Amino acid sequence: MVNKQKILIVDDDPNIAELVSLYLIKECYETMIVNDGESALMNVDSFQPNLILLDLMLPGIDGYQVCREIRSKSTTPIIMMSAKGEVFDKVLGLELGADDYIEKPFDTKELVARVKAVLRRYKAPAATASGVSEKRVEYPDLTINLTNYSVIYMGHSVDMPPKELELLYFLAASPNHVFTREQLLDQIWGYEYIGDTRTVDVHIKRLREKIKDHSAWKLSTIWGIGYKFETKL
Repeated sequence: MVNKQKILIVDDDPNIAELVSLYLIKECYETMIVNDGESALMNVDSFQPNLILLDLMLPGIDGYQVCREIRSKSTTPIIMMSAKGEVFDKVLGLELGADDYIEKPFDTKELVARVKAVLRRYKAPAATASGVSEKRVEYPDLTINLTNYSVIYMGHSVDMPPKELELLYFLAASPNHVFTREQLLDQIWGYEYIGDTRTVDVHIKRLREKIKDHSAWKLSTIWGIGYKFETKL
């Protein structure tokens, strides 16, 4: 028997939470509902969800703080739900580590579709013959393997220098997460790198010359902030 994937629903509105749970159960997911941030943090370890649906406006600990604390110890996918539709709120949520953001009121079918899309993207690292986890991310027509430093795009191998590949892998491994140029410099080149953020811009430009936008994903510029690997439903 195949184990059901588990969804933790965190929302202080019981009507919305129950409705979302009902639709997810119909899609053969197992659900748990909690109504505040503290309960969410208490149940993440015990319930071990495959995905978390997280409302932002929660009593006590708000959704942003919940996301921050979960991300400090777990890579479990998080979809934020909020009536806040401003770009700033979305960017902040994604910067804190959310994998997607959906505005309230939402169509329940769209929410279910987003849950399925995020779960498809999130895969545990594959084990190699030696038993070592393989660092690889896969999207339609794109496979980035950091273990053997290879990129397969549209069925063909693409040659690229190590830093370009590492930058592409880092972005693709956290889809829809916005990173500043400074964060990318720190992660890819290291804190002791002597240079400026234009280094990131140059590498992104080179990546775009080799990896064109796809109908399912693309390298996106967030003006005034940085970059993200954007995926679509």
